[in-house]
Amino acid sequence: MSEQQKEQQLLETVDRIIAEGPYQPAWSSLMQAKTPDWFKQKRFGIFIHWGVYSVPANSNEWYPRNMYIEGMPAYEHHIKTYGSQKDFGYKDFIPMFHAEKFDPAEWVRLFKEAGAGYVFPVAEHHDGFQMYKSELSHWNSAETGPKRDVLGELKAEIEKQGLTFCTSSHRAEHWFFLGHGKEFDSDIKEPLQKGDLYWPSMPEPDAEDLYGEPYPTEEFLNDWLARTAEIILNYKPSLLYFDWWVQHQAFKPYLKKLAAFYYNCGVKWGKDVKICYKHDAMMFGSGIVEVERGGFAEAKPYDWQTDTAVARNSWCYTDTLDYKSSNEIICTLVDVVSKNGNLLLNIGPKADGTIPDGDRAILEDLAKWMRVNSEAVIGANVWRKSMEGPTAAAEGQFQDQKELKFTNKDYRFTINHGNIYAIALQCPKDGVFCIRSLADSSDQNVPEFHGIIESVDILGYDGRLQWSVDGEGLHVTAPGIDSEFPVVVRVRPE
Repeated sequence: MSEQQKEQQLLETVDRIIAEGPYQPAWSSLMQAKTPDWFKQKRFGIFIHWGVYSVPANSNEWYPRNMYIEGMPAYEHHIKTYGSQKDFGYKDFIPMFHAEKFDPAEWVRLFKEAGAGYVFPVAEHHDGFQMYKSELSHWNSAETGPKRDVLGELKAEIEKQGLTFCTSSHRAEHWFFLGHGKEFDSDIKEPLQKGDLYWPSMPEPDAEDLYGEPYPTEEFLNDWLARTAEIILNYKPSLLYFDWWVQHQAFKPYLKKLAAFYYNCGVKWGKDVKICYKHDAMMFGSGIVEVERGGFAEAKPYDWQTDTAVARNSWCYTDTLDYKSSNEIICTLVDVVSKNGNLLLNIGPKADGTIPDGDRAILEDLAKWMRVNSEAVIGANVWRKSMEGPTAAAEGQFQDQKELKFTNKDYRFTINHGNIYAIALQCPKDGVFCIRSLADSSDQNVPEFHGIIESVDILGYDGRLQWSVDGEGLHVTAPGIDSEFPVVVRVRPE
């Protein structure tokens, strides 16, 4: 069967499964889809950006675009390192993508030990190279490069170790991602045929009008729909993530069809599934709100997720990563969960399949912290208030370019197992905690704590703890306590 025939077959399957219902390609119908119960239970997932762009390991995962733009650092680096783009283009990295040390069992073990409950490998990034076996293009990891079905191997190991498999597609931006290669004498030139790695390489929209002309064509939109349907049918992800540009007006009818198809597939599989989306690409309530590298200042009554990376300057592995500290990432996790969100933390393996030392160190620190404190995060829910203290996260996306410094007066709250967890984002050096939100408010008409506290302890602390409550707060003294990471005070009301 030709690639064109396979695409047509997939599109017909999409139409058939939509017709069988119950979901239809209308927001009013898609809003009825339920978020999987496990999503709020697991709270922490791992994102994986790994692909051909991991071979040059320069700049970031936008190397395939930027290497074709004169004046960009990636352009100059490419010529200096590999020669002209005419003689050595992006496709020539594929034979160098061996992934000879790729061990999915080891990857998933690290993720699980770090406390992750679900994993999101990127199935296809903007570069158009599929990290899975496909009948729609030969430019995939099963036929070229590693010659392994990377997505399939990860799915098998993720589920074997008891985690939940999810995946993402970033193909929408491929419409223009490599288009600058046509502006000079490079290896990207017409004629380009559907199924080619570089197809369609159209002009990139102006930054001021990202959603204007030229609109993606019906041919490209059907290709996007078929490719995503192929992933859904063959790999059955429990969640599906879309990056930006699917909010373009041209995508709307195709996105609704895809969502109805996916949600109906979930019904056939006997499980709830959902789409994670950004930039209001979908009607509120029809998917899971996604915030890139940011979050919310206050708790939200709806399900949401932030996706961020271990490094500030790239999602994939490079040789110039600006790593965040483990403490910053743990504080982010705590802050997000206290506001009813999930954290999706990205790591970027090297081209050979190994986890970089910096990524591994963060995962190991997470594992160490989670072994003691996971009950305050995994399966946790929001308390009547999410936080106290002088330091608050800014609202919105791309807020992680500078570390937010917390003080020993900053607390975040969660509830779980009949307990209230007051999480000190900085351990007080003198071992004295004062949690004002748990003050004795019984003789005041204030919306704070009016309950009776039965017991107080600190997770992982074996010293002699003392505590008392007055109108100022819950006072806890833990002599000798010392931690470079957040400390969890567990409070059990009567």
